[in-house]
Amino acid sequence: MKKIRHMKLQTRIMVSFFIAIILPIVLAAVCFVVIFRMALSSFGEQYGIENPTYGNLYNNVLMLSRMMDEELGELEELARNDPQSLEDRAYLQKLNMEFGDDNSYIVVMKDQTIYFNGSGRISDGDLLASLPEYSADEDDEGRIYILHVDEQTLMKNMGYTFRDGSPGAVFVVVSLSTMLPELRSALTLLIIAVIIILAATSLAVSMWIYRGVAIPLAQLKRASRSIRDGNLDFEVQPADVEEINDLCISFEEMRLRLKKNAEEKMEYDRESRELISNISYDLKTPITAVKGYCEGIIDGVADTPEKMDRYVRTIYNKTIEMDRLINELTFYAKIDTNKVPYTFTKVGIRSFVGDFIEEINLEMEQQHIALEYSDELTEEIMVIADPEQIMRVINNIISNSVKYMDKPEKKIRVILSDAGDFVQLAIEDNGKGIAQKDLPHIFDRFYRTDASRNSTRGGSGIGLSIVKKIMEDHGGKVWASSVDGEGTTMYLVLRKYTEVIITRQERIAKR
Repeated sequence: MKKIRHMKLQTRIMVSFFIAIILPIVLAAVCFVVIFRMALSSFGEQYGIENPTYGNLYNNVLMLSRMMDEELGELEELARNDPQSLEDRAYLQKLNMEFGDDNSYIVVMKDQTIYFNGSGRISDGDLLASLPEYSADEDDEGRIYILHVDEQTLMKNMGYTFRDGSPGAVFVVVSLSTMLPELRSALTLLIIAVIIILAATSLAVSMWIYRGVAIPLAQLKRASRSIRDGNLDFEVQPADVEEINDLCISFEEMRLRLKKNAEEKMEYDRESRELISNISYDLKTPITAVKGYCEGIIDGVADTPEKMDRYVRTIYNKTIEMDRLINELTFYAKIDTNKVPYTFTKVGIRSFVGDFIEEINLEMEQQHIALEYSDELTEEIMVIADPEQIMRVINNIISNSVKYMDKPEKKIRVILSDAGDFVQLAIEDNGKGIAQKDLPHIFDRFYRTDASRNSTRGGSGIGLSIVKKIMEDHGGKVWASSVDGEGTTMYLVLRKYTEVIITRQERIAKR
């Protein structure tokens, strides 16, 4: 699977910084070009300019002049059709307000005096000093620039005669600093666009950082609360930021380890409860028997020497059985804490197995079990082993074979053979056998099959797990083969001793 590269937090912050600066500039430039091209097109249509350029925006005299021509044209038409309205100050005030929408104003002169002043800032005296000479019969429109109170203005005039015969003129004045409506609209749109760009960029950058930092941190916060509450059934998702992603990975590994430990603890508690239950069951049977025979002796049921001897022997055998069970439990506790007291030494395997078979042969005869022993070795072979623990292994296997025999003729066969670098000991029985589905699990702790090794037979379920642990600590191996209903064979192998090889047993012995 391809490894995904995540961006570092420092890199993400730097990228966010440059995005927040460069992207708004680029987008604002694009908006400027688009909006002002639209404005130029509108200027061309409004003021009759073919192929307008950006220079028209900076030098707006032509557009202002044409705007004033429209206003002056209205006044000329008014002078021809309704000249008395130009003598009505109220009407002039209304007309001046309409012109004021285009940032221009009207000045009416009558006989070299100010008849109407539409400017709200310039006094009549200043206007008189600034306005040019005029005549009522002037046909052409005059246009000049005047400078007044540091303000450059464009002015156009129209001469006419009042009803009383006094010469008069109407001036339309506009400041060259006046912004045209189209340009004002374009700038307004540009400002709005820039604000939107800045807001959108800031939001996008903030969300990018938020998704990379805040969301994973919130996830880790929820995860820590879940762990605090004992809930480990969740998953920590990876993050885009490298540092936080490493934290998420470590947190997920911690969660999985805690979950595994919790599951192992639950399994251990379950096994411990099962062990207690099994031990209780196994102890109950011999204790009940001992109690019954003791009551028989007390009540005088064993009234003959033969009965007394049989009762005492039965009590003795049951106490041996309980002692074996207690020893097994004690040894299991040592195995569980890796404190098995091994005493490794060089052992001649032929002599060891032969002596052991001779010891248990009498016990097998008493239980009416035929024990066969086959030694296929041609010479004595040395192994490094703890004789007591190897004896425990063989005893556990043979005890299991005896416990689950169901044939009228009970047989156990032990075969000692050479297996290359190893020595193999095979223990066969003709008991109930083990089902194939149970065979891979028989060496697990507390595992008992539901058919051939059910709870009615007793047993703690730790005998074969002890066998496996001891063989592994000896550097050997144990496995089984079985045919359900016909019998089972257990195989034990131990490595042969050589002077060159430092075996695992020797390393354990040196600890």
